[in-house]
Amino acid sequence: SILYRYAQYKGIDTSAAGNLAAFSDNASISAYARTAISWAVGEGLVSGMGDGTLAPQGQATRAQVASILMRFAQM
Repeated sequence: SILYRYAQYKGIDTSAAGNLAAFSDNASISAYARTAISWAVGEGLVSGMGDGTLAPQGQATRAQVASILMRFAQM
């Protein structure tokens, strides 16, 4: 959500939308974050865990955050 709002602030196109239904735990995504995570998936910033989940209520590792930030910087 933070990167999504920052992208909007910087005038970056945030219209991309990924298919959240592809993730088995998509119902666990908080309502306020659905648009942001859909954008992140659509942009390829987030691809989910190896088991087909997003783990939206979990904690991201330093490596996961670094990967997301690197992909964002390359947009």
